[in-house]
Amino acid sequence: MSTTVVNTGTEGKTWGGGNEPLKASYGKMMMWFFIVSDALTFSGFLAAYGFSRFKFIESWPIADEVFTHVPFLHGQELPMIYVAFMTFVLIMSSVTMVLAVDAGHKMNKTKVTWYMFLTIIGGLIFVGSQAWEWATFIKGDYGAIQTKGGNILQFVDTEGKRVALADFVVAEEKYRSEHERKNGLWFVQEGTLPTYTVDEVIKGLESHENVLVRTQVINEEGEKTVLSRAESLKQIKENGKAVVEGANLYVNEYGSPLFADFFFFITGFHGFHVFSGVVINIIIFFNVILGTYEKRKSYEMVEKVGLYWHFVDLVWVFVFTFFYLV
Repeated sequence: MSTTVVNTGTEGKTWGGGNEPLKASYGKMMMWFFIVSDALTFSGFLAAYGFSRFKFIESWPIADEVFTHVPFLHGQELPMIYVAFMTFVLIMSSVTMVLAVDAGHKMNKTKVTWYMFLTIIGGLIFVGSQAWEWATFIKGDYGAIQTKGGNILQFVDTEGKRVALADFVVAEEKYRSEHERKNGLWFVQEGTLPTYTVDEVIKGLESHENVLVRTQVINEEGEKTVLSRAESLKQIKENGKAVVEGANLYVNEYGSPLFADFFFFITGFHGFHVFSGVVINIIIFFNVILGTYEKRKSYEMVEKVGLYWHFVDLVWVFVFTFFYLV
């Protein structure tokens, strides 16, 4: 059996490879392959979100009523202000990354260092802001009642302004029967007691004539339907099942539970990408300081991580549009 040896003209190599696609190095091509595959993943998530939203369009939460918080400005409703700030910070971090790549092409170590540092700061601000937004979303502000059919009933005053449960409900002292071994429940973990019960909400609603119930159904004017005083009492008494405060993967006070499911999953997945990008940027940043790329006579690694960072920025533009603007 004979063996054929291909002579490439390069000593010590059996294959020298072909032409560079698009004049890009192997590392850049692999980064582009990763970006394309990740873009398809995000596209699938956002498409699923879009289909679910339009299926339940009549009861989907209104973003302007959900994302109204700003740190250190408690009690003030400023729709989209902080989310817009987060978006601005991430876009500006993409600008500083472009400047870092440009400085790398010019072999300017000082400028690469500073622009990479600013990019990292922008990423950290964004990740921290997203964590704060999650905490606020989970905690909630107003509270609501979940009906037996799984719908959410919120509370407003006669002018249509949201009213928190704490504004008209008085919590009574609650006692919990401890799990005992003889009942076979001693090993079951006990959940936290709700702040209010449905009966306490009913009593509070009866004693405040200016409080009405608002359903999650959006009317022709693009606003949620507000019930009359009599219908409000009837809905709570006949259909009230549980008190809901904040949001989780099972139920949320803002409306359809699918909204919270998609919000946690998609923004969390994107947040993980941003966090990963920050970690990679920090590694590259220290390599720049140590002069690693000066010795290589190339800052291509900065350019490759820049491609990833621009992708993360672009994905957020779509996430921002789908969740907050549309």
